[in-house]
Amino acid sequence: MNTLSLQSESPARSTGGPLLATPGFVDAHIHPDKTAWGSGWLSRQPANDLATLIRNDLQAQLAAGDSVEERAFALMRQAVLNGTMAMRAHVDVGSQIGLKNIHGVRAAADRLSSVMDVQIVAFPQFGLLSNPGTVELMEASLGEGADIVGGIDPESLDGDVHGHLDAVFGLAGRHSRDVDIHLHDTGAAGLAQLRLIAQRTMAEGMQGQVTVGHAFALCDSNQPELGATLDVMAEAGMWMATCALGADPVPVLDVLEHHGVRVALGSDGVRDAWSPFGTGSMVDRMHLLGYRTGALTDSDLERCFRIATTSGAELLDTPAIKEFTGTGSADRLEFPAESIPELVVDRPSPLAVIRNGKAVTRESVD
Repeated sequence: MNTLSLQSESPARSTGGPLLATPGFVDAHIHPDKTAWGSGWLSRQPANDLATLIRNDLQAQLAAGDSVEERAFALMRQAVLNGTMAMRAHVDVGSQIGLKNIHGVRAAADRLSSVMDVQIVAFPQFGLLSNPGTVELMEASLGEGADIVGGIDPESLDGDVHGHLDAVFGLAGRHSRDVDIHLHDTGAAGLAQLRLIAQRTMAEGMQGQVTVGHAFALCDSNQPELGATLDVMAEAGMWMATCALGADPVPVLDVLEHHGVRVALGSDGVRDAWSPFGTGSMVDRMHLLGYRTGALTDSDLERCFRIATTSGAELLDTPAIKEFTGTGSADRLEFPAESIPELVVDRPSPLAVIRNGKAVTRESVD
């Protein structure tokens, strides 16, 4: 995409410095129901595998003193003030917690509906088939605030790839919903699951409606089946959502781009039982993507910006961001920067967040 289509010329501010107008950011993968944002410090327990992380997370959620709505609202408000205009929120559903997280995050999103578009993914973190009652709760969630059908590690967590995909795509088909599946599995097993998801996507006629979050298997360029996996994903119109977390693999963006697989960016967990890090700012996350992927040139840095803004807007179909035209746009951000590459590297806070022609302030989103 031509960079000039993403930014206006930089008019001088009243102080004489540059002012860069940009489209808003999209957080394409975040877990606001888990956060401790605004609730004081959360001490974390050691964890060396996914099962332990999930167990620690459930314990932290059950022990939380604040409601899901209040914690989610605090984080989502922080995101809005830092320029996020759309968000895909993965929210836990399971027999251990019922639908309370879905209800809480939907209530928080409704409080911010004038300034941020929120899609909620019903996320079976504690297992789908392996956690009895979860499939029924997932279906119920689609009538009580969830927009998208989620999944997680069909092989390593649920132990039944085909059964898991039958359940996920069955729910999506019956309710005409998109699909967004967490896939942490690496290596050949992870790539094989990605090919199965792509094949199921095409068989169900859902091209362009399926996203895989993390997809660590795509981050290893030495895997002999990587190219073939990316090709079938591109044929299925599948998206990859990456979060560029400190210890996790990141994709080689040139490779995914060459094969035609589109990438969006998210925060993942913010100040939750999984990690003490995260700020709710996609400016910070965009910078981290550039740092983790070795961005050096202006083109590299501009790509990180696109992934955090217009690519995410394409995934979530967000007109406020897709229709940005420059300084006259009713929905825009304003930064003290000369250019997009400078913005990615310096990561300043926005001087202004404008929605529907009005400035968003702390007071307006209380």
